[in-house]
Amino acid sequence: MAIIGWSGSGKTTLLEYVVGRLAAAGLRVNVIKHSHHDVTLEPPHKDSARVRAAGAAEVMIASPYRVAIMRELRGAAEPSLAEHLARLAPADLTLVEGYKWEALPKLEVYRPEVGKPPMFPDDPHIVAVASSSARPDGLAPHVAWLDLLDPDAVLTWIRNFNRLPA
Repeated sequence: MAIIGWSGSGKTTLLEYVVGRLAAAGLRVNVIKHSHHDVTLEPPHKDSARVRAAGAAEVMIASPYRVAIMRELRGAAEPSLAEHLARLAPADLTLVEGYKWEALPKLEVYRPEVGKPPMFPDDPHIVAVASSSARPDGLAPHVAWLDLLDPDAVLTWIRNFNRLPA
């Protein structure tokens, strides 16, 4: 399931809440966050950055606390969402932030005060909208309208939609 919305709409805040509650309930949740920007995860003078700069295709940084893999694309096409999903460990739920163009179930976080138009009228894969505004007239019947200011209700909807234990 993807969580989509314009920058500043509250996607990450909602994701943080949902992931925190699901993890606290004992569920394993993976998240893929898409960024349009270059990502720097390490200072350039560190060993891992230096060997990437020297030409390594991938560098894994491993410690007793976390593992990270950095892959240099070096002009190659960005891997697909399916390729990213295949690299993840099994989980009860994988949430994706971004990937608006993918054909997968989406929950749009929509706040009119951000000043951008909603996406739900034009995307048939949006199955729910979490919003700070009232449900609009004429909303497609298959689209759930959720109160963004009630994150527990959004969490309950996500649990039910994905058939996760309560």
